[in-house]
Amino acid sequence: MGKQKGVIVISTFANEQAAHDVSKKLVEAGLAACANLAPVRSIYAWRGRVEDHGECLVLFKTTKSSSKALKKELAKLHPYDVPEIVEIKMADVAKPYMEWLAGSADGKPKKRNDAAKR
Repeated sequence: MGKQKGVIVISTFANEQAAHDVSKKLVEAGLAACANLAPVRSIYAWRGRVEDHGECLVLFKTTKSSSKALKKELAKLHPYDVPEIVEIKMADVAKPYMEWLAGSADGKPKKRNDAAKR
């Protein structure tokens, strides 16, 4: 097996609860090592209008080998008609972080572990 590559999959949700629910399912499924949620303001064209709404941005950290399955499940779980699902390649990732990422986003459901440094 070659060296694992990390990716970030980006998506937005109408609110934090929806983002939380989907994020938790994807991390528990082992498709993402973690998900970062942050409030954002989105201005976008939708059905002939310019919309301006608060949303919740989620950054899903995963591996290239798990990203296809993550994006498929994200599309299935996402409440939007046309969800934002964008993959970005990671570059210059610290080796210990990449090792943790590769070990955590392997498609295997995870048990709760509070041993991570804070």
